[in-house]
Amino acid sequence: MRILIVEDEAHLAEALGQILRKHHYSVDIVHDGSSGLDYARSGIYDLLLLDIMLPGMSGLTILQTIRKEGNSTPVILLTARGETTDKVSGLDYGADDYVAKPFVTEELLARIRAALRRKGDVVVPEQGLQFGDIGLNTSTLKLTCRGKEIKLILKESELLQLLITRKQAVTPKELIIEKLWGFDSEAEHNNVEVYVSFLRKKLVFLQSSVAINTIRGVGYVLEVKE
Repeated sequence: MRILIVEDEAHLAEALGQILRKHHYSVDIVHDGSSGLDYARSGIYDLLLLDIMLPGMSGLTILQTIRKEGNSTPVILLTARGETTDKVSGLDYGADDYVAKPFVTEELLARIRAALRRKGDVVVPEQGLQFGDIGLNTSTLKLTCRGKEIKLILKESELLQLLITRKQAVTPKELIIEKLWGFDSEAEHNNVEVYVSFLRKKLVFLQSSVAINTIRGVGYVLEVKE
């Protein structure tokens, strides 16, 4: 899962990024409101962490703008201000939650999991994902199949998670690049093909009935072999 942090305090933003990456989230960080809005509009994020007080454009303005545009990505507001009026404004504009700084790391992680769970199409990481005869624990990066297990690397786990949560819809290579590397990355189609190849070998090792099928000229889809 990919999270965007929009926070003008660089040290705090980097610390948050390290915490989230340690818990196997992919993270992008920007430090001003205009960049935050541009990134949020990309549609590649599973959750946004928005500071309210930002240079150029406030977090509330970003939130209000993307909601008016129909963007339903979960949003948690971060701010040093804890007044009731700020909380009410944020929730009225469409925020999913509100955390006042300073915050406890474990509480923030729990709120992130809750917001992702409410999104409806993502399973809480600690509970894992299931498809066919495989189970993916996105916390430990372990892939299991009928009593056997193998450890994935982070990009493999992110790719498989994306394919599972797409619910058997074809996933274009462009979407995979945006989700795994970011919309402004220099990753190319062959980067995707390498990780698809890695995953296929591990599924074969586990003797799974799940296969990653190529839809030529489009992308990939998970299917269960008969």
